[in-house]
Amino acid sequence: MAIAGRLQTLHPRELREELGLSREKMGQIMSVSAKTIENWERLNRLPADDERRGRLSALAEMAQLGQCVYGQAGFRLFLRTPLRSFGNRTPLQEIMAGHVEQVISALAADYEGLGF
Repeated sequence: MAIAGRLQTLHPRELREELGLSREKMGQIMSVSAKTIENWERLNRLPADDERRGRLSALAEMAQLGQCVYGQAGFRLFLRTPLRSFGNRTPLQEIMAGHVEQVISALAADYEGLGF
């Protein structure tokens, strides 16, 4: 399924749960409060502004690729494992720092067998 289509059909709670994140952590990634995340989930709404919608779309793309490469449990382990390519930071720390694209690149390399 295309990412744009996936984002529109994916409930915000489902994405957060796929990533194994609390509302607080998801709020930090999205630069909003945990209460805002709770409201998006309760009302099944997406962010109103393009920047946050784009960030959510990138997270959905990353989750889809991560589960394709590692499966659900393996992807969650990947997110929390320090990687040399990230200066011994975890992919989750990279995401929190706003570097979702680097995490997607690492997953793509793993998918293509190049390893990261």
